[in-house]
Amino acid sequence: MQQTETGQIQQIETIAQLRQVVKEARSQGKTIGLVPTMGYLHEGHLSLVQAAAERADFVVVSIFVNPLQFGPSEDLANYPRDLHHDLALLTTQGAAHVVFTPSVEEMYPQPMATRVELPELSGFLCGKTRPTHFQGVATVVSKLFHIVLPDFAFFGQKDGQQLAIIRRMVKDLNFPIEIVGVPTVREADGLAKSSRNVYLTPDERAHATVLYRTLCWARDQIATRKVTGSELAAGMRQRISEDGVARVDYAEVVSMDTLAPIDQIEGPVMLAVAAYFGKARLIDNMQLVVEHGRIVG
Repeated sequence: MQQTETGQIQQIETIAQLRQVVKEARSQGKTIGLVPTMGYLHEGHLSLVQAAAERADFVVVSIFVNPLQFGPSEDLANYPRDLHHDLALLTTQGAAHVVFTPSVEEMYPQPMATRVELPELSGFLCGKTRPTHFQGVATVVSKLFHIVLPDFAFFGQKDGQQLAIIRRMVKDLNFPIEIVGVPTVREADGLAKSSRNVYLTPDERAHATVLYRTLCWARDQIATRKVTGSELAAGMRQRISEDGVARVDYAEVVSMDTLAPIDQIEGPVMLAVAAYFGKARLIDNMQLVVEHGRIVG
């Protein structure tokens, strides 16, 4: 697929202008790729943009810190933002054509009377402590899909529950969009790239690698012995708790289809963990396909 020339990225702030630009691209026979983000971009986000450029002819990146997905006591006001840095990264990479940077007033010109929610998938994992989060995610992503009408949309596998929920929403609501999951980008020591890593002190940063080490341990347990999901989840929680700095939020073995905890580890499964390191809440996961006790994917 074609890539932009460095410096040719277009920043758009209004829905009307974005729709017009996308309409013109589609009239030229171009396929449209969308990468929704909340900004403060890093290598993980850039991998989504690169994946979009490899699948679509015209790439739209949205940067919008969505207030609907933050609870009353969460970090909306303090969520890291650096639009200048984000635009510079995207311009240097040269894979995106348009960056959509709407204001809250542009996306929500009046109080929202409509919500999109998937309660059967949202009550597990992060949804236990963030009960309105995925309603906010599904609502804003649905709005972006209607605004952009992309052929493809790209999401990171690090946010495994979010990816599963969006895939189900697209299927349930018959969006003609292919959802593409992009592998998690990690630091050299395994820590998943995250905008919230900026909250970590040097000591907390060193301890945060316990999440990935725990996931690797759990994967190895599945590969080398017969173990139940409940046994594995208990072992994961113990390993994270023993770190001394991490405060466990959850450690679960769930079905990728339902996001519910499972005891028989078979089919598409996700090993999912979340923990607090100081004021930073970090999540990570590992997605596997298990057949007859063997990891095949």
